[in-house]
Amino acid sequence: MKRKDFLYLSGIGASALLMPDLSAFANPIDPLQALDKIDVKIKKELADVALNAAKAKGATYTDVRIGRYLNQFVSTRDKRVQGVANTESFGVGIRVIANGCWGFAATNTVTKESIAKTAQEAVAVAKANAKIQGEAVQLAPQKGFGEVSWKTPLEINSFEVPIKEKVDLLLNVNDIAIQNGANFVNAALFAVNEQKYFASTDGSYIDQDIHRIYPTFGVTVIDRASGKFKTQSALSSPMGMGYEYMNARPEDKVSGVITRYKGRYDILGDVKEATRVAKEKITAKSVEAGKYDLVLDPSHLWLTIHESVGHPTELDRVLGYEANYAGTSFLTLDKWQSKKFKFGSDKVNIIADKTQVGSLGAVGYDDEGVKCKQWNLIKDGVLVNYQAIRDQAHIIGLTESQGCCYSQGWNDVQFQRMPNVSLESGKAKLSVDDMIKNVEKGIYIIGDGSYSIDQQRYNFQFGGQLYY
Repeated sequence: MKRKDFLYLSGIGASALLMPDLSAFANPIDPLQALDKIDVKIKKELADVALNAAKAKGATYTDVRIGRYLNQFVSTRDKRVQGVANTESFGVGIRVIANGCWGFAATNTVTKESIAKTAQEAVAVAKANAKIQGEAVQLAPQKGFGEVSWKTPLEINSFEVPIKEKVDLLLNVNDIAIQNGANFVNAALFAVNEQKYFASTDGSYIDQDIHRIYPTFGVTVIDRASGKFKTQSALSSPMGMGYEYMNARPEDKVSGVITRYKGRYDILGDVKEATRVAKEKITAKSVEAGKYDLVLDPSHLWLTIHESVGHPTELDRVLGYEANYAGTSFLTLDKWQSKKFKFGSDKVNIIADKTQVGSLGAVGYDDEGVKCKQWNLIKDGVLVNYQAIRDQAHIIGLTESQGCCYSQGWNDVQFQRMPNVSLESGKAKLSVDDMIKNVEKGIYIIGDGSYSIDQQRYNFQFGGQLYY
């Protein structure tokens, strides 16, 4: 690569390298290194070292996660590149039960000696915790799967696409926005590859190769005469896909008030539309105060579901074990036990799912070796279930985990995390126009904006980007 090309791609010629918020254990790497793979035989050997070392110290259960987390971030603003970052985080996390209590330890020194020592530390932590724990961990049974693998179904590995191609695309996005009247624009592309290996004393050795992608942008339009300005962001979604997500097809367009997409994404078409509506918002009238019927676009409704259904049905929040970031849950156990707590109309059915192809949360197995599945949270408007993992299942009478345990990195202990949570579509096939035509006094909301929610996730407000 010529020096001028390097400066162009890295943005060093214009400004300092802009790094995303990365783990302290993430190290910069050459983009080509992201294509390297670790032999699964080596991972199994390392995992067995952990399992055997923990057992020798008295662990009655052990699982080990060998994780290689790759992140690529390309950022642009107007006509320049702000930053390109390629990072790798690689290490081993070991979780054990000893004396009826959990223990966890992790290391980024991936050698047999270090892994054995880390397993021993995890057992020591468990035994120390057991001295003050009043009740032993009750783990739902889980059969071992032997040696199995799962990978994100993808057509194009994002990490195989040259950085120059991504930079050119993002700068083209910016050019289109400026040509159509934007005063400022930024565009970015995130790509993630999680190479996870899980092994446990249940007899599972699970190798997974998980890919995610997220393109985004923001445009700003200024009316210098009035001093007003408005912004509009991309209507893209983070997806469990490869770079094929960026290759839009005609059949992926969903007509409506503005163009929406499914399955694939047309970032060039979206930024042109975003600039147009940002200009319209400069002179748009404010909504008059009053009561309205709401028609909510999926680009808006997802956050309401995530915050007001997804998090409140996390069993650890229900039990008060977790209150991080907006509290516990109003969906207490007595409401579920009544079997008649009305969450919504009879037409409301909400599912939890980690199997939907292309979705952000799709994996084959969760981070404690449970095969992922789909289940109902709200059925015919009634609360029917929660999200529970192996050490919670018995609390709500389940004989097995629902497969929703997750850790964001090898150095963090895994715990119950939300799967994909979705509102099932109705039986009738309706277009946006069909849904709007009989609404006499209503507002159609597109996109997400600012939001707030109370400490039981009961009262909330969610803003949007466009209101019609």
